Amino acid sequence: MVVTPTRLKNSEYRSREYLTLDEVNALLGAVQSSPSFRNPERDYALMLIAFRHGLRASEASSLKWDAVDLKNATIYINRSKKSDSGVHPLQPNEVEALQATREAFPEGNYVFPSERGTRISEDAIASVVEKAGKLAGFPFKAHPHQLRHACGFYLANKGYDTRMIQAWLGHRNIQHTVRYTQLAAGRFDSIKW
Repeated sequence: MVVTPTRLKNSEYRSREYLTLDEVNALLGAVQSSPSFRNPERDYALMLIAFRHGLRASEASSLKWDAVDLKNATIYINRSKKSDSGVHPLQPNEVEALQATREAFPEGNYVFPSERGTRISEDAIASVVEKAGKLAGFPFKAHPHQLRHACGFYLANKGYDTRMIQAWLGHRNIQHTVRYTQLAAGRFDSIKW
């Protein structure tokens, strides 16, 4: 009888599935300060956009330049997994990061290209995030979906309405969004003993 190895539950590897804002900033700082990233402009923009817009790795990988309007500072997020797509505003530092990426990779249709000019693979995105996590000194293995969860928790902790967070992340079912507001520490700030 052949026994196939099974993967342990995520909770066996780490206590939480999201990154704090400080951890996201540490990832971004690791990319900017380490010479070991071959494409620092792309990798920085990739993680910044993935965090700010709650992108899945597949959504970041398939993002094309025709979805980005740098002049009007907007981006069309084409969601996967039957989620709702939509247009998001871009912040000035996101526009700068995307412009730097475009200058580094002037050819091609994909915002986050591979070195061959095709779209970056989801495995390559995972490698970039994991490497940045190691350089940032994380005691756990960082992965791209933690950036999506970090977005949801950040918005919930800032007090944004659950329906707005739902729309931002593209959730069709609000039950997928409620986990962010349920775990938001800020929701208990008014309780005094």
